[in-house]
Amino acid sequence: MRYTLMHKTKPVLRLEIDEDTGTVSGLGELFTPEHLPVGIPFIDGAVNRRVLNEWWTGRSIPASRSGLREALEWLNVYSPQLLLTKCYGLSLSDQYWLCPESAALRWEDINFFEHPFSEDVGNILFGEMKDGGNISLVSPDNTSDGWLKKKWIIADGKRCLMKGGSNPFQQEPYNEVLASLVMERLGVSHATYSLTIREEYPYSVCEDFITPETDLVSAWHIMQTQKKPNHVSFHRHYLNCCEALGIHGVSDALDRMLAVDYIIVNEDRHFNNFGAVRNADTLAWLGAAPVFDCGTSMWYDQSAAMVRPSAKLPSKPFKSDHAEQIKLVTDFEWLDFTALRGVDEEFSEILKGSAFIDEARCGVLCHALRRRVELLQEIAGTR
Repeated sequence: MRYTLMHKTKPVLRLEIDEDTGTVSGLGELFTPEHLPVGIPFIDGAVNRRVLNEWWTGRSIPASRSGLREALEWLNVYSPQLLLTKCYGLSLSDQYWLCPESAALRWEDINFFEHPFSEDVGNILFGEMKDGGNISLVSPDNTSDGWLKKKWIIADGKRCLMKGGSNPFQQEPYNEVLASLVMERLGVSHATYSLTIREEYPYSVCEDFITPETDLVSAWHIMQTQKKPNHVSFHRHYLNCCEALGIHGVSDALDRMLAVDYIIVNEDRHFNNFGAVRNADTLAWLGAAPVFDCGTSMWYDQSAAMVRPSAKLPSKPFKSDHAEQIKLVTDFEWLDFTALRGVDEEFSEILKGSAFIDEARCGVLCHALRRRVELLQEIAGTR
């Protein structure tokens, strides 16, 4: 089927989507190359279809998502890519969408920022199978990433992402609240997470920080704007790409993100859960995105016996070990360690509400948190 890739109200590119696979099968006229998604090559008047297809299919729910297989079976859909056109590719993370060639649709009339959307897909992904009636597939949940169970909701008129945890401790939602607490104390720009409990299971809730005027662009797509020389590190390459694009303040933002990740022992800061924000109309870069998605932290899936704050601990995205990655931080002058006094005690109060984390584990985690702050203070003191 033929579509026009739109960026908010601007037509960008004509293309065809294979109805059997949900992939881009052909490209047509290019209208506004400057509005192509960041990182899509445009050489000698031609768009790279393979890379565009990777971007497009990358908008779909990943195969690793908890409960996805059961949800697809219930929906009688072969793959998550086939859900993309059901919602016109609309997202709550940017302003790209597909307009069918035969339809007279307008972004103003269908975007999820200003109009209600169905929660059917999100509820089904949460295991709440709908009996009888029609199921609406017009949902931003069709374009949400990540492996944890999650869904978009509208609460008090605000678009919010609700995200669950994983076995055995269901700890990720508590970690999101901890990360918010740490960053609030340190004055680090961040998405604020709160906690809600449903049938004893915890969920984090975060208001969308993207608006109808902005796009979130991942570090991964930013890094595709230039070829990385073999002798240049990923950290340096990301900074170089941001500098070339005119994104300011990235080095300071990375310092803060890496310091927070060190404190909370974040294991999964990959290139798709940080980046930058730009104006979708003018394409002007507004700066680094607030820090978000910190749930896979604090030994979230490890037994208490494995909680060793001084041990070699896995990290991403620039180094595989937190002790090495923290060396990339260029400045600690902004970090007020006095602001973190008692943060372990506050974390203890947060964890007390968990039906999955006993008192012994709570004590071990809070001691480890206090020790991580001490270790970072020691590192900062030697700079």
